[in-house]
Amino acid sequence: MEDSIAPGTLRVIDGKLRVYQDGYWIKHYTVPEDTLDAKKRLIEALTRRLFNHTEHGLNIPGWRMEEAKRAYEAEPDPARKRVKGAMYAGALFNRATDIFTRLVDLQAMGVTIHSSNDLMRECGRCLQEALALCRLVQHRSGEEGIDELWGEPFRAFSIPVEAFYESRYVKMAQAMRSIDAIADAMVNTFAPLSMFDGLVPIIEEFARHARIKTETLRTDPEIFDVWAGLVAAGEQLAGFQPIIANPNSDAEKRRASFGTQLICYGRDLIFYITRARVSMPKSTDEFIERCRHYALTGTVAVMPVRLPA
Repeated sequence: MEDSIAPGTLRVIDGKLRVYQDGYWIKHYTVPEDTLDAKKRLIEALTRRLFNHTEHGLNIPGWRMEEAKRAYEAEPDPARKRVKGAMYAGALFNRATDIFTRLVDLQAMGVTIHSSNDLMRECGRCLQEALALCRLVQHRSGEEGIDELWGEPFRAFSIPVEAFYESRYVKMAQAMRSIDAIADAMVNTFAPLSMFDGLVPIIEEFARHARIKTETLRTDPEIFDVWAGLVAAGEQLAGFQPIIANPNSDAEKRRASFGTQLICYGRDLIFYITRARVSMPKSTDEFIERCRHYALTGTVAVMPVRLPA
């Protein structure tokens, strides 16, 4: 029946308004009025969120934009150039936010601001140039970039506020799809193994909390219960202890050790996706492949080094 439901359909379910996207009924929020002030607050929030999920060192002040640009263009080493390009992109985002904030302040004083205003154009140019550099920026885990997240400030600037918020539900559904794919891979991997008896319901409960957190905004009064539930479920998952039938078997202990590593890695990946509320397709596919490898060999390929959150 859900196949016949049109994307964007609204329905009250268990007393809450929800919107349908890609097989999920997602909690729906009231859209702010489409004003420059609303866009300013949205772009500021998206920029903070961007720096919160990307690698460290990118939050360069906007007034250092030209300095960052010179450092990027003059760098001959490819690895260092990537990082400097990401830093330049961060400065561009901050410059755009600075400009937009000042324009809104002028509007509040009665100054009319048109879309053709030179500063408005400069704001858009900074955002667009930063977006073009998104390929240089990695997620805080060090595994992949999050292009969808990186492009959000520019989208918020260039389209109506209502259209931006509605597009977020599509990304939330994609994130939920990734969460379920990771959880399903873990269930399929560990369910047949007796040493992991009792793990499946813990995985499923963690995935359920992750989906709830994905659809819940930080400003929602329910965030306290939602975040606490997710963290507690994640701690229970990471704390699972395999049942080793033969403590003298090195092979069994190795399988148990590699299995717990895989569980913790899956939990971390779901956390990353849940907090960013966008999918991480490269990392998800690689995790599913690691699960297949573990099911066949009882071992796990070397996990990437985790950067501090």
